[in-house]
Amino acid sequence: MTRLESRRLAPLAFLLLSACAHQAASSSAPRPVEPGSSIQLVESAPVETTLDHPDVPNAAEVWVEMINSARHSLDVAQFYASDEGNSRLSAVIAAIHKAAARGVRVRFLVDASFSTKYPDTLEKIARRENIELRRFEVQKRMGGIQHAKYFVVDRSEVYLGSQNFDWRSLEHIQELGVRIRSKQLAGELLDVFNMDWEMAAGAPDDYRPRQRAERGPVTLASGEKVTFVASPEDWLPDENAWDLPRMVALIDGAREEVGVQLLTYGTRSYDGSRFFTLDEALRRAAARGVKVRLLVSDWSNRPRSWPRHSISALGRTPGIEVRVITIPLWSGGEIPFARVCHSKFMVVDGRHAWVGTSNWDGDYFLKSRNVGVVVDDSGFAGQVERLLDDAWESRYAQPLAPMGPDEKPEQRKPEPAPKPADAPKG
Repeated sequence: MTRLESRRLAPLAFLLLSACAHQAASSSAPRPVEPGSSIQLVESAPVETTLDHPDVPNAAEVWVEMINSARHSLDVAQFYASDEGNSRLSAVIAAIHKAAARGVRVRFLVDASFSTKYPDTLEKIARRENIELRRFEVQKRMGGIQHAKYFVVDRSEVYLGSQNFDWRSLEHIQELGVRIRSKQLAGELLDVFNMDWEMAAGAPDDYRPRQRAERGPVTLASGEKVTFVASPEDWLPDENAWDLPRMVALIDGAREEVGVQLLTYGTRSYDGSRFFTLDEALRRAAARGVKVRLLVSDWSNRPRSWPRHSISALGRTPGIEVRVITIPLWSGGEIPFARVCHSKFMVVDGRHAWVGTSNWDGDYFLKSRNVGVVVDDSGFAGQVERLLDDAWESRYAQPLAPMGPDEKPEQRKPEPAPKPADAPKG
């Protein structure tokens, strides 16, 4: 029996592990404050909506600015790449080409299973000198996908968030990410990147680079305490960075309110095995009087789908409110795989926030590569909460409708041992 199987069959032990991991992270010796370090929220909003915030920078401009600043290296990890016409992403690709032309070494990593969907964009990116492209077969290694979306500039500045490297993500999808200036956090992310980069070239499963950084929370010069997190646990340079127990600990520590926005929310993995870890944490919070809000995209609310069963069951819990957000069609016509809210974040008590790349289904935490940050700071968390409030109160969000008579309620059963899963999407 693997550690993962043991954990799924022993939820109490997992919760104890969660508490210990959170305590260890909180009690570890603080690292010296890094001069000039900072964190900034960055968004994308669908055109022709009221979801854009003038005081929050837009990803399309931030990406170009960061890439234009590169002098030595640019390391990019994405799920896939898709451009069309003269889009906002076209300007990003042009900035990458200019960086390579001035001598910047560019490494571009994508998921192998999805790279065949849009091969032309990848070929366009990689056809220049100083740009190397690798396809990472995560399905064969971990069982899921390379779902993380981030890049590192000159080993000192990081962008991570929900945006795929897709023209639609910059123009027709609601997204949230962070720009971080910190060599310490960049080092932690580079350890993950270098691990995946070398495994994509054939390095063994036990390859674990741990050369770039110390571990644990980083206090930025701007005052925020930031902890790098990632998944899955068994495929990290440092397993203590696993995001799932830290997120459970955040929810278990909530006293007043937990707010979450996601593309999809589900209590099973793609192979059908159950995943109640986060669901049970939210229910525990509500049971002790914490107000819980969950805002999901309409993709989670498709009739008779498993995510709909999951959010409907959660929404019937006293103290938990679920709303569904739907983005209207663009005036220029329907755009496949767009006009949706794709952000992935959580805010707790207006003091703590998580911003990452994971949807809340089992595969994203147990079998797929994802990254994120936990930020302990009331100012930063307050900004995240404002974005949630604005979407929650917008005309695009509606209370979750009851299930129809032909939709059976969710049956909660013990989680079985995991089986090989199909790659999750999104």
